[in-house]
Amino acid sequence: MSEQSNVYNQSLEQNQANFVALSPLSFLERTAKIYPNRTATVYGEVSRNWSETYQRCCQLASALGKRGIGRGDTVSIIAPNLPEHFESHFGVPMSGAVLNSINTRLDSEAVAFVLQHAETKVLITEREFSGVVKKALKMIGKKILVIDIDDPTYEGGELVGDMTYEAFLSEGDASFTGLKPENEWDAITLNYTSGTTGDPKGVVYHHRGAYLNAVSNIVSWDMGQHPVYLWTLPMFHCNGWCFPWTIAAAAGTSVSLRHVRADMIFDQIKTQQVNHFCGAPIVLNMLNSAPEEMKAGIDHQVKVMVAGAAPPASVIQGMEELGFKVTHVYGLTETYGPSVLCAWHEEWDQYDEEKKARLKSRQGVRAPMLDGLMVADPDTLEPVPQDGETIGEIFMQGNLVMKGYLKNPSTTDEAFKGGWFHSGDLAVWHADGYIEIKDRSKDVIISGGENISSIEIEDVLYRHPKIQDAAVVARPDEKWGETPCAFITTSEGETVTEQEIIDFCRENMAHFKTPKRVVVGDLPKTSTGKIQKFLLRNKAKDLK
Repeated sequence: MSEQSNVYNQSLEQNQANFVALSPLSFLERTAKIYPNRTATVYGEVSRNWSETYQRCCQLASALGKRGIGRGDTVSIIAPNLPEHFESHFGVPMSGAVLNSINTRLDSEAVAFVLQHAETKVLITEREFSGVVKKALKMIGKKILVIDIDDPTYEGGELVGDMTYEAFLSEGDASFTGLKPENEWDAITLNYTSGTTGDPKGVVYHHRGAYLNAVSNIVSWDMGQHPVYLWTLPMFHCNGWCFPWTIAAAAGTSVSLRHVRADMIFDQIKTQQVNHFCGAPIVLNMLNSAPEEMKAGIDHQVKVMVAGAAPPASVIQGMEELGFKVTHVYGLTETYGPSVLCAWHEEWDQYDEEKKARLKSRQGVRAPMLDGLMVADPDTLEPVPQDGETIGEIFMQGNLVMKGYLKNPSTTDEAFKGGWFHSGDLAVWHADGYIEIKDRSKDVIISGGENISSIEIEDVLYRHPKIQDAAVVARPDEKWGETPCAFITTSEGETVTEQEIIDFCRENMAHFKTPKRVVVGDLPKTSTGKIQKFLLRNKAKDLK
């Protein structure tokens, strides 16, 4: 039977009554109408309900439109986790424009590259980053509209823009309801990768993917209605893993936090009754290492979503012992943040804490809105055996995969070769279908022809009671080609020797995997808490 003669295709077309393009902007409108008086956002003394937040987002969209900003234009923002940053995730796309949230740790050259490559028309900035922004604006060689967020609680920096954010909002019409996407495939945001091996790539998200991942977060994390979410994760990172839109969908409360510090996190958990937050393993380890008196006084359940690097089982175990419930997720900028999660099974509750933590440290299975996930040979795309030993590359497929890289068709085609997104992460596939990352392809250490997982060594290092942070990279070696080199930071007040750590590793792993060198000191980190291994590789090469 042909498609034309199929009875289900006859006089059953899409129309305005039965089809609407998916967009997370609908979450804001719905919540503002149903829960207008519920608290939407909190930052210090600032507290606004959903009605007020919706009005401000409409004003932002209207003001942008009056300045000629619309469909296909880019509005960039470089700012901490503030209510204005949260509002921009709605107000900018409501104008039809695309939001580009810039990494706050970038230098002036990198910021200038992003502004030029994104063809930014408007930049929203904040006094903390005025030095970097002033230099970047001089580099781009064109005049753009610059808007300053003026946070009265921050001391330092300067206003570098044409007007303040509040003055700009006053230009907008509060009755403006915003533009809806003409197509759910329309771009909603632009996010740049870290660019550790060259210029960063611009990852383009569409309304459909942002909508679906926002919902996926709710289902994956069992968030329910009215969660109180603390911003320990940067909003610029994959648009805060899509949580601005998730919070709106769940009619929750967005609690902003300018700087990620253990005392402030524990304080906000207690005073605001925060019950959800996200972070990299390094953030969790910081909380684990906090003084006992700082941790005391939390009498409600707190759910933690961890990702950003493969978390050591010991870090997860430490958080669980604090009474926090940890959910491990995995994803990339190219997959809207979390697209894989370690879905928990009730029968695992019977295991001891160490085994449960090891199960939770696996990356897991596809999230509810991801269509395909596999570990396969990177050249043939043939799935590897689900034996927990054979290493392959992680591949994803479906609505939680980006549109592609902005103005970079060759790299986009390469990333989607064979009809799957190539993650670049190496993993094994367990018999129960759960994947477990063993390394980034560039982080595997090849010593004497043997592949060594840096993550496996790091997992052992994190078991040492005196180690707070650890990272392992390859160090060139005349005999073996490469050998493992460990960089560690000790817990406050603790000291260790290189030989002590080497001996500990030899007792807990195969000798050929043991680091040949151990360096003690602070580790370079990105703003999202990831250890910058490319810098450590350079240090390892220079070691005598």
